[in-house]
Amino acid sequence: MDLYNSITYMQDLDNTIDQLTLIKKMEAKSVLVTGATGLICSAVVDLLLYYIKRNGSNIKVYAAGRSEEKFNKRFSKYIGEKYLEFVPYDASKKNNFNFSCDYVIHGASNAYPSAIQSKPVETMIDNFVGMKELLDYAEQEKVINTVFISSSEIYGKKENSDPFIEEEYGYIDILNPRSSYSISKLAAETLCTSYYYEKKVPVSIIRPGHIYGPTASRSDNRISSVFAFDVVDGKDLVMKSDGSQIRSYCYMIDCATAILTTLILGKPGEAYNVSNPDSIMTIKEIAECFAKYGGTKLLFELPNTTEKAAFNPMSNSSLNSDKLQMLGWKAMFDSQLGTEHTIRVLMEAQKKKVVENDHVRRIEE
Repeated sequence: MDLYNSITYMQDLDNTIDQLTLIKKMEAKSVLVTGATGLICSAVVDLLLYYIKRNGSNIKVYAAGRSEEKFNKRFSKYIGEKYLEFVPYDASKKNNFNFSCDYVIHGASNAYPSAIQSKPVETMIDNFVGMKELLDYAEQEKVINTVFISSSEIYGKKENSDPFIEEEYGYIDILNPRSSYSISKLAAETLCTSYYYEKKVPVSIIRPGHIYGPTASRSDNRISSVFAFDVVDGKDLVMKSDGSQIRSYCYMIDCATAILTTLILGKPGEAYNVSNPDSIMTIKEIAECFAKYGGTKLLFELPNTTEKAAFNPMSNSSLNSDKLQMLGWKAMFDSQLGTEHTIRVLMEAQKKKVVENDHVRRIEE
């Protein structure tokens, strides 16, 4: 699958760059992006690469990840360009950064629910130790700003349905191995603010809600990613709960612009929620959006014990993004447009024909 085959995806990048004028502030600068082939950071890299190519910019992107083969496949359009360089990177190991850069975006993390459940030790170590290595690097190289991509899961459980603000925290069961993700993200955030307080290392934090979009891989077992690929494959959508949990959904390109906005304009030591205020909804509602634009049915089944154990325990993880919006960020894709474009981009990328039928898209080989 090559996203660059999608007219819709390339138009989305083009339209977003038109709005994201602050990228100009990165001229003649370099940025290291970890987790560069993942759901969120591959969209960040795509925006930067598209901007560089379209505008003849002299920004340099160091894209860090575990697999060079995956990197070459994902960014095939730009392989060989002097402004893009692959950096071997594994958050669980000591890495050799033999270059200097001006900015760092840290997005490498184990975020798949089943993997968190099966490897809680690795999840904790990667999140905390991986962050420390990059903070040491940022101190050594005098990086202008580092953005740590945290998670809405750090907030824990709350009793009402109001969106979380940045200073509000709920309950997390610290003796539940599934909490390895939220606790280690939380600890890494405190590490970031500690480095800023003690060592004056500039670092800003973002807390994304539930990010979705065509940059997800087929191995991604987060529910919105599963829904997207099931629709593209012509399958009915199957939910393993009643879908009443409230989430802040955000299209991955909107999340990417939030990261770049925070990188350039965010205050060191501060955290910013990433949430589209027009896409705070239940899991069932986002599933209905995918089913609508995919022309498939939405079915319900009881989860097995293993599936249930991997669930995010938060009944409400909606976020208030007023603080981020005060920096000038604004989402471009609501849930209707985001789910429609997710399906359309995946179909175009896999060279499947999109057929219009009363605003419902279905797949034809």
